[in-house]
Amino acid sequence: MNPLLRRRLLSGALAPAALGLAFPAGAVVILDSTWRAEGGRPGRESAGFGAHVALAHQPQFASVMALSEDDGESWDDASGTWIGNMAGPDKVVRGVVLTSGHNFEPGEGADNYLYRTGGGTVRRGVRLDSHPLFNRNHQERSGYDAAIVRLDGPVTDAGPAPALYAGRDEEGQQIVMVGYGTRGIGSVGEDGKYNTPGQRAAATNVINDVMDAVVPPPPSGDAGNWLEITLRRESEGADRLDGLLGSGDSGGSAWMRTGRGWVIVGINANGTGKTTYGENSEFARVSGLRDWILRLAPVARFVG
Repeated sequence: MNPLLRRRLLSGALAPAALGLAFPAGAVVILDSTWRAEGGRPGRESAGFGAHVALAHQPQFASVMALSEDDGESWDDASGTWIGNMAGPDKVVRGVVLTSGHNFEPGEGADNYLYRTGGGTVRRGVRLDSHPLFNRNHQERSGYDAAIVRLDGPVTDAGPAPALYAGRDEEGQQIVMVGYGTRGIGSVGEDGKYNTPGQRAAATNVINDVMDAVVPPPPSGDAGNWLEITLRRESEGADRLDGLLGSGDSGGSAWMRTGRGWVIVGINANGTGKTTYGENSEFARVSGLRDWILRLAPVARFVG
């Protein structure tokens, strides 16, 4: 893909901290037709997401976590995914969370958020490691928009630790993206009137564009390592549960079903600046982050 045609920063559509913008962060922008079929209508905007909520609550996605930056008053500021527990030098076993680097402003630490597991346990962050190649420029480094957070204790109520994808066959594959962000419909985009705060939702889509990591990374220009989706209408071939990311979904995860089960292929990262039909969402490609993740979290399990 021509780097000059790359996506612009998703203005508010991907974070609380999402890209440092002060937007409220419910998740995903879905097809109008599905929203109506699920009971959505004027005056009942939040009622049309039942199928997407049910998808997000399937057991294989139990490791997706909600983040709160207001001491737990709201749980839709950002998202993350628990990938295992590990003991540190102090011998304390701590949960490890994979999330987006842009969820943290310069100078902020892991304690900027509270972290709520799928089972409802609330943890605090005690250590933050952002990917060294992420420079907060999403036109160049969205493929490295990643961070690892260590919690103040283990996670024991989020199902088994998920597998991360080590392969290279994402293009053309259907994914499920899961997060806690702002909801909307394709004709309107995200809007708080569609939300049910603190409740995760999911949507499907197909990876339509992939860029491999550029090695060595250029001093300027696109460094690659990203996956992309586009929100199409049903008349254009979209599946019933297709969607796009919304604000607060940042740091959640994109999943793909393989012969070895469900695997995480991406970290919810970026988009075009709009959340309507024809727009894109972008993910940091997990397979290209493997060495970095294993260096910080050797407990992480990768499969091909």
